Amino acid sequence: MVTLCWAAKGGSGTTVVATSMALASSRPSLLVDLDGEIPAVLGLTEPLRPGVGDWLATATEASHLDDLLVDIGPTRWLLPWRSGSGLLAVPGDDRWQQLAAWLNDWADERCGEVVIDAGTGTPPPPLVDGVDRALLVTRPCYLSLRRAVREPTRPTGVVLVDEPGRALRRHEVEHALGAPVDAVVAVDPAIARAVDAGLLASRLPRSLGRDLRGAAA
Repeated sequence: MVTLCWAAKGGSGTTVVATSMALASSRPSLLVDLDGEIPAVLGLTEPLRPGVGDWLATATEASHLDDLLVDIGPTRWLLPWRSGSGLLAVPGDDRWQQLAAWLNDWADERCGEVVIDAGTGTPPPPLVDGVDRALLVTRPCYLSLRRAVREPTRPTGVVLVDEPGRALRRHEVEHALGAPVDAVVAVDPAIARAVDAGLLASRLPRSLGRDLRGAAA
C-alpha cells in the first residue's frame, strides 16, 4: 500500500500525520520525505547522503534509491529529501512515474506500507496517479477548505486535524471535498511536546496512534 499525504495550506500537520502513520504501522514501513521536514520531526540529524530530491534531478536508475534509505527502526526506513536545498532540475513526468513504480515494488516485495509526505501544495500528478491513496490533511478551517477545493488533486480520503472552536464539522468537510474523512486527529499538546523533544519515533503519543487507526492501510 502506497499512501500520499499532502495539504492545501501550510500548518495543517501533514509531516506529523504522515510520519505517525508509518511509525504506527504493524508492517514494514517506508517514509518518503518530499518536503524536507521529517528528520527534524524524528529528532534526527540531517542526512549527509543524497536523497530522493537528488535522485529526481538525475537520470540514475531507480534501483539506486535503495542506497539512499536511512534506518529509523527495526522495520522502519526513511527516504530523505536531500542533503542540500532545492532541486537542481525540475523532474519530468517520467521521473515521478519511475519513483511511483519503485515505491509500489518496495511495498509489494515486503508486504509493507509506504507513506509519502508531499508537503503543501499540488503534488506531482504522475505521482498521485501511481499511488493507492491520496489523503488530504486539513484542519476544519474555511480558508484551508477553500484552497483545497480549488486544487486539481482530488483526495481519496481526508485526515481531519480537529481543534476546539472551529465551526465546521466532519460532514461539512466531507461535503465540501467530496471525499470521506478517514481519521480525525485531535489537537493534543502531547504531540507537540513529542515533536519538539525529537521523541516522536520512540514515544508516539497514544492518542495519535489511536486517532490515525482509521486511516491505517
